[in-house]
Amino acid sequence: MNDESQKEKLRQHFARRVTTQARVVLDTWQKIHETPQQSAAFRDDFATATDKLVRYAQRFDMASHADAGKKTLDLLHQWAPGENLPDGLERQLRDTIELLSRSTLRRTDQDTPEAPQQFRRTPVYIALANAEMAARLIRQLEFFGFRASAFSTAERLIEACALHKPETILMDVNFGGDTNTGIGAIERLQERHDTPIPIIFMSDEDGTIETRLRASRCGGEEFFYPAVDPGQLIEKIESYTHGNTIEPYKVLVLDDSRAQAKFMETVLKKAGMNAHIITDPMQIIHALEEFSPEIIILDMYMPGCTGMEIARVIRQQDRFHSVPIIYLSAEEDVSKQLHAMSLGGDDFLTKPIDPKHLIATIHNRGRRARSLLALMIRDSLTGLFNHTHTLYLLDQEIVRARQKEHPLCFAMIDIDYFKKVNDTFGHPIGDRVLRSLSMFLKQRLRKTDHIGRYGGEEFAIILPDTRESDARNVFNEIRERFSELLQPAGDREFNVTFSCGVAAWNGDNSQSLCERADRALYRSKEHGRNCVTAASD
Repeated sequence: MNDESQKEKLRQHFARRVTTQARVVLDTWQKIHETPQQSAAFRDDFATATDKLVRYAQRFDMASHADAGKKTLDLLHQWAPGENLPDGLERQLRDTIELLSRSTLRRTDQDTPEAPQQFRRTPVYIALANAEMAARLIRQLEFFGFRASAFSTAERLIEACALHKPETILMDVNFGGDTNTGIGAIERLQERHDTPIPIIFMSDEDGTIETRLRASRCGGEEFFYPAVDPGQLIEKIESYTHGNTIEPYKVLVLDDSRAQAKFMETVLKKAGMNAHIITDPMQIIHALEEFSPEIIILDMYMPGCTGMEIARVIRQQDRFHSVPIIYLSAEEDVSKQLHAMSLGGDDFLTKPIDPKHLIATIHNRGRRARSLLALMIRDSLTGLFNHTHTLYLLDQEIVRARQKEHPLCFAMIDIDYFKKVNDTFGHPIGDRVLRSLSMFLKQRLRKTDHIGRYGGEEFAIILPDTRESDARNVFNEIRERFSELLQPAGDREFNVTFSCGVAAWNGDNSQSLCERADRALYRSKEHGRNCVTAASD
């Protein structure tokens, strides 16, 4: 090996170190962006990772990474340690992160010059025998804000996973050319990771039980046979990525023993939950209103009242009728435990409390409660908030905007010529278009925004702390990008557009705000569709 090739190999090695560190910064930003209410916990890690990136980039003469890192560090001086990310600073940091993400694009990313301006997510890896389909999937995934990479060999896939663990892998069971070589590659890959990577397998030729079992045993979450179109695949990929971030459970604990209450608080916080502790039963109403818990833990016997009496009071309020209540007591009489649960409780834990048992119980009850709540407040097709809950959230945000004197916007979206889509391609394709737009909105709007399916092909979006002009710009950008997305329908593809109306809250009630947004939407329809109209225009 001559000197030049040796230098080039060394340069590539250093470049990989800088790129890897840049992705650490981007991944930490992803956590901050997705959980703004807990961003204080990631502030120091974000600053440390960015400082390390700047030092690496300066040492290895990678100017674009160094510049983006320095701009980020300058902004971080405005973010006080121990505090959540200020709203105004979030927008400025988003620009520097976008600058860094563009410097960190892989070659496969750079083949798509019009990739959306999004911060880079944890990657999705694609290993398909059909290279044309892989390239098509990558283009589609980029529209939804994913970072996807395709691989030509199993060795390159395994090497990439060692550098950066993906959110999920789409794998052809025969990737590599021979029978089940794709499954074999995944078996080798999973051995190198402590926690398995979710795998979506697909096959054009083999759907036997033997192949399906082998795929399942090595982390296969889905198995498509025969292979499906890109639209369905993207929906599945989204379900294994978007759902990875689980909001911590909000747990209210009432125990008259301060020592026991502090012990519970420590256990719950260590498990990543939001705990609110009270020791006076007379404070329960105030705590319910202020904290809005998802799970309530009550001591059975307290001075002045019992846990059963508190449970009955809680159950008298409709909004807490389905919130799980778990009793704590040294009571071992099963008949008394059953009697206590008949008065509003859902579970019973005996003291002394085993922390593992407590956490497992909370997770089980919490998952079920969230599933039941989702059935009540979410649309079954898109997973967005339903009409009733969207209007409830709008009322809540109006109260908040009035208290804090912050701006608020409400937008209505209607898919253009949706009946024609159903008539031409069928209702299943129309349903997929609705899910496609809902996924598009979730990927491009903030975590603090509320997205609902208002009815049929209409969507409603609540944007707290947003001015009308900013909302119009955001929806114009989303509209333009969505209109470029190819909607698959068998061997055909087509484009869909939407019209939008935006109204800023001016002190009026929710009904008036909705009516103004609806009139703005109607004007968009009158002006030829595929446009955004503000109520003040």
